[in-house]
Amino acid sequence: MKIILLKDDKTLGKAGTLTEAKDGYARNFLFPRKIAVEATEENLQKWKEDRKREEEEEKQNRKEANELKKKIEKKSITIEAKGGENGKLFGAITSQNISDKIKEVFGLDIDKKRILLSENIKTEGSKTIQVKLYGDIFADLKVKVEVLR
Repeated sequence: MKIILLKDDKTLGKAGTLTEAKDGYARNFLFPRKIAVEATEENLQKWKEDRKREEEEEKQNRKEANELKKKIEKKSITIEAKGGENGKLFGAITSQNISDKIKEVFGLDIDKKRILLSENIKTEGSKTIQVKLYGDIFADLKVKVEVLR
């Protein structure tokens, strides 16, 4: 029997996929638990419309992320921190500091978890940091750290 999954299933696949299942398994387990629906003409038409809408949303999100990438890569941000004579900072510049500065400079609210730092910045100078925008789209952000003495 052909079914459309509404929720992820370990054996059949991810939500939104059209797949094949045994009649008894579908009628006695999947349908009552609302994990799947039968692939009738009406349900297939709705499924196709949903797929088309999701593809359009994906395309739009990727387009917006690419525009945002261009905007971020054109500019750089400067963060000032207290430090010593030899260029070492008294603290460290974290992804939260960078996120706050991005919000201040670009007006974008980017979560600190999307800023990829291998370790916190502890010295002055320029660094290039990757920011995850959407899916596999990353922007290279130039961060300049200046020491206040």
